[in-house]
Amino acid sequence: MKEILFVDTTLRDGHQSLWAEGMTTGMMLPVAEQIDRVGFDAIEIISPSHLKKCVRDLRDDPWERVREVAKRITKTPLRILAGRVNAFQITPQSIYRLYMERMAANGLRQARISDEWNDLESWTRKVKVAREVGLEPIINLIYSVSPRHTDDYYAQKTREAAGLDLFRLCLKDPGGLLTPERTRSLVPVILKNSNGVPVELHTHCTTGLGPLCCLEAIQLNMRIINTAIPPLAHGPSNPSVFQVAANARCLGYTPTIDEAAIKPISEHFTSVAKLEGLPIGAPAEYDLSQYLHQIPGGMISNLRHQLRQVRMGDRLEQALDECVRVRADFGYPIMVTPLSQFVGSQAAINVIVGKRYREVTDQTIAYALGWWGKEGALSMDPDVKDKILHRQRAKEVAAAEPPDLTVQEVRRKLGGPGVSDEQLILRWVARREDIEATRAAGPAREYLSASQPLVSLVRKLAQRTDLSRVGIQKPGFSLLLEKRACS
Repeated sequence: MKEILFVDTTLRDGHQSLWAEGMTTGMMLPVAEQIDRVGFDAIEIISPSHLKKCVRDLRDDPWERVREVAKRITKTPLRILAGRVNAFQITPQSIYRLYMERMAANGLRQARISDEWNDLESWTRKVKVAREVGLEPIINLIYSVSPRHTDDYYAQKTREAAGLDLFRLCLKDPGGLLTPERTRSLVPVILKNSNGVPVELHTHCTTGLGPLCCLEAIQLNMRIINTAIPPLAHGPSNPSVFQVAANARCLGYTPTIDEAAIKPISEHFTSVAKLEGLPIGAPAEYDLSQYLHQIPGGMISNLRHQLRQVRMGDRLEQALDECVRVRADFGYPIMVTPLSQFVGSQAAINVIVGKRYREVTDQTIAYALGWWGKEGALSMDPDVKDKILHRQRAKEVAAAEPPDLTVQEVRRKLGGPGVSDEQLILRWVARREDIEATRAAGPAREYLSASQPLVSLVRKLAQRTDLSRVGIQKPGFSLLLEKRACS
């Protein structure tokens, strides 16, 4: 079979990588039906981290987002990235199940399931939940670079995942760490051990090599590629659907999408980016240091901020070097949320204090206790683990291990009998005042962009501080906008 299928990530990973999850529901709605016409194999629209961002910063109801998009996208399966419901808080299994249940009830059909350790027990539990609530499960085999993440490791993990009741597997490269050479060696291992389960590729362009890795994977018989629509492709985001499709066609393959139908979508989001001052993805230069520290791009800016707060802004390179050492001490965790944040924060503290592990975060203690994965605690350097746990604070943290609450217990803690399941999940991830402000903001309104040039002109004129009145006249129509001082 020479056909290549495409999964669209624009509405999820595209703006998560380039716009800090800043795409509003209103920006999605004008082109949702057009995206449905393209012929994508699936469209990924939300992840757990979007819930908090929607409520806290965008005043968008994420449940309304899912419902409104699902009303407009009816032919193409909608997908969720299903990791932890709250990345930095131990989530009860009851809340995870409720979350997945409500996503399915609101129109989603597929779940791309992650565990930051590629852990079989976690996969098994999540696949079971997905099947029970009506979602087709796709297991992420998360790629990493370390002495532990060998071909044998991925062969074993692929066999474990393929033994579950899956829809698909996905080789997920969140750090953009794959190279064409590594793709050539790894993809055959995964396909050989997948027991016939179809495998997708999800990579990023962080090091500039993502599009090349897609072509290598295609030539190695991988037929499903995750891509984004420019301007939400390239940079730290996923490869461009235009680029991968064109290059695949040059190699003799047939993309199963209508590229002409994608152009108005690209034009819409380019207009949004220009009007809102949001980044437009561009191909990245190759950066070898990414393979050493493996810190995601957004986290590097956080590290720089932490150091500047203590007047050590010139110590960023030292902190990145320390990240390499801390990751080795921690047993080479895969550098994805929340594990990458734990490594980066502890590395910054080590540099700031001047002595390694004299001060540690509560997350570092919880990591050593195995709360964030048993594998992490087992693979830690024994001397470092002993240094972390033999202190009074470690005893206090250990005594406060969070229980695996039932939904009823969470409801008693965060709400009451009148709180809906969807509101309860929002209360698990966001503050009540933010939830109330989101509710007060009302339903999402479709974004008006360059496809309405008159509206764009009025918007720009209204932003002028030297104008107090804007008038529009044409035969049979008159409009006057006037700024007035508040009394």
